[in-house]
Amino acid sequence: MPRIVSADLAYRTYRDTGIAVLDMSEDSIECVFVDSAAAGLKGEPSPQVLAEFLVQLSSELGASLLVLDGPQAWKDPNNGLQHSRLCERALGTPAKTGVPGVVKPGNYLPFVAFSIAVFDALAERGWPRYAGETLGGDQTVAVESFPMSAWKSMGFAILPAKAKCPPTEVIGRHRALCGRLPLRLASEPNHDELQALIAGLGGAGLLGSPLLRADCIGVAPYRLDEVWREGFIVNPLYAQ
Repeated sequence: MPRIVSADLAYRTYRDTGIAVLDMSEDSIECVFVDSAAAGLKGEPSPQVLAEFLVQLSSELGASLLVLDGPQAWKDPNNGLQHSRLCERALGTPAKTGVPGVVKPGNYLPFVAFSIAVFDALAERGWPRYAGETLGGDQTVAVESFPMSAWKSMGFAILPAKAKCPPTEVIGRHRALCGRLPLRLASEPNHDELQALIAGLGGAGLLGSPLLRADCIGVAPYRLDEVWREGFIVNPLYAQ
């Protein structure tokens, strides 16, 4: 089965970007974590640089699916909601992505704008936004995730924010997850890597893992007034 690259995005520094590579088989999922600093990513992240890095990494590893923790598009002004995209309302995300340039609370705007720019840069490189199609072959797509809801969909309480999450909690949560799924990790993850891992499991469901299914929340992304709108957030579910 194809590999998955899952990234927990950060817009202030690459050090806070968690990257997990998931390798699926019939009876297990192996995971390796990529140190962004060791791979040459330093300083303030650039959407173009990060997209190029993720595309090259995916190409080298034979991955056909990129999973990104961050909004992929702006709100459709006619979606019936005042402040957010349909997927965000359904999942209760803390950031509400409005029409271009508007995010509530306002302090989320830099991250949202950065994340959408990464999706745009990936599309320019042949990795379009996932639109609900059946995946397979050489097709490459980028998928939006939301780790907070991924934890819930897998039957766990949400992982606390990094500033409030001691290393012991990260270790305990990762081991509890391994107790529910046949996961084989090459190393102990940090907080950002663990978030990338849980989100990446939704991608495994999309690609037909016998262990997982995928729940697509929202509507397929589309262009309106030359701007990408809405989109799916993909969560993992147990196969049985």
